[in-house]
Amino acid sequence: MLNLASLLEDSARCHPTRDALVLGDTRLTYAQVDSAANQVANLLVERGVRPGDKVALSCPNLPYFPIAYYGILKAGAVVVPLNVLLKGREVAYHLADSEAKAYFCFQGTPELPIGAEGFAGFEQASGCELFFLITADPAAASPIEGAETLGAALAGKASTFDSAVTSSDDTAVILYTSGTTGQAKGAELSHANLVLNALSCNGLFGNRPATDTHLLTLPLFHTFGATVQMNAGFSMAATLVLLPRFDAAQAVALMEKEDITFFAGVPTMWWGLLGALTEDVDVDRIARNLRVGVSGGAALPMEIISQVKKRFGIQILEGYGLSETSPVTTFSDPQREPRPGSIGIPIWGVQCKLVDRDWNEVAEVGAVGEIAIKGHNIMKGYYNRPEVTAEAMRDGWFRSGDLARKDEDGFYYIVDRTKDMIIRGGFNVYPREVEEVLMTHPDISLAAVIGVPHDSHGEEIKAFVIRNADADLSEAELVDWARQQMAAYKYPRTVEFVESLPMTATGKILKRELG
Repeated sequence: MLNLASLLEDSARCHPTRDALVLGDTRLTYAQVDSAANQVANLLVERGVRPGDKVALSCPNLPYFPIAYYGILKAGAVVVPLNVLLKGREVAYHLADSEAKAYFCFQGTPELPIGAEGFAGFEQASGCELFFLITADPAAASPIEGAETLGAALAGKASTFDSAVTSSDDTAVILYTSGTTGQAKGAELSHANLVLNALSCNGLFGNRPATDTHLLTLPLFHTFGATVQMNAGFSMAATLVLLPRFDAAQAVALMEKEDITFFAGVPTMWWGLLGALTEDVDVDRIARNLRVGVSGGAALPMEIISQVKKRFGIQILEGYGLSETSPVTTFSDPQREPRPGSIGIPIWGVQCKLVDRDWNEVAEVGAVGEIAIKGHNIMKGYYNRPEVTAEAMRDGWFRSGDLARKDEDGFYYIVDRTKDMIIRGGFNVYPREVEEVLMTHPDISLAAVIGVPHDSHGEEIKAFVIRNADADLSEAELVDWARQQMAAYKYPRTVEFVESLPMTATGKILKRELG
């Protein structure tokens, strides 16, 4: 038997009184979280949910998320986490595509009506039988006509439950890809995939039983936050301090107040933290406690790495992975000095290689190829999509869609996404490389580079730039500066200064909305 929920159960048994979840003034122990998850499992079983059934979950970083997540797993069902920003039509698609039988959905706020959109999607999706509205006040009546509240449904449910017997290869979670190149696809991840990835994280980070305190700002519906912090953290009885929506000032305040030892984020979150270090912040206190800093989700600019080391005294550890790989695939080697800019080496039990379009290995040191991955972390496949699965996988290897190079010691360096690569006049231009250079300009805070259509070159290079406060850098000045820093085919011919950049719910820059 192997059930992902055992990560919570073991910690609740060994450390029942330790704080598991913190949200504002609310603090829940491991015993309380496990008991609540048992009530969810009892509810699902009583309502006819059977092992293998799919159960969707839409919820931000609130205690309800892990409680519902592990409760679904205890019942032997499959968790289908959904992005909280989905609209009703998109919710309906995900419910239908995953063949969900039940759906837990948080009420939301007037500004972000998650519950209303979720219920609209539920009504459109044939086959989904049960809808539970998670309300901020469990005793409150449902604000949505016809929707049953989770609080009412759980009333009187037992707080003990014998978890379903599941095998290591049974599907535990279906994670949907972002769908940037078409309709979203569900990656089927097994209990073994996720348990082994979480336990691997503990070795990589040097996690300590019942000691660490995580600040969890990464959305739990995304694989990064779910595995690296929730599953790995719960397996070691860590305390998870939740921040439902990333706000740099709030994050810094919590790091100071809760003596945070572990922070993981995408590059824009690290950038935000640095910008929020005002004179009122006790940076020394944060630096004394912060033990581990992790970045993933996108390439981390060298300037941010340098500033974090200067202000917090830690070297950000970089890793790499995808929804299809549970997610951690490569990571900074804990036995060697980190190499800034590198995503590290394959973790235990995982192999990587670089391939061309025809799956031929690109073995030359420094040559660019697409990362292919094989190991215990690889998904079972895309749910109900055998043809798409066959395109992405061959002989156990999975094509990532990410371009990288490898040095003589086996360390990998992301170059770019294959779909983001710009071809200007026949030359390949990697946006990340251009962004790295732009970020070294003293007046630039953040930059994103894309390719735009051009009559003679096919594509031209355009940069969207956030200037530092009080900077008066002009577009012409920046273009001229870039011309001196980069080869003629690389530097941006067009610059647009912006106040902010569009981002996904996970904090990645949404380049498809730039143009």
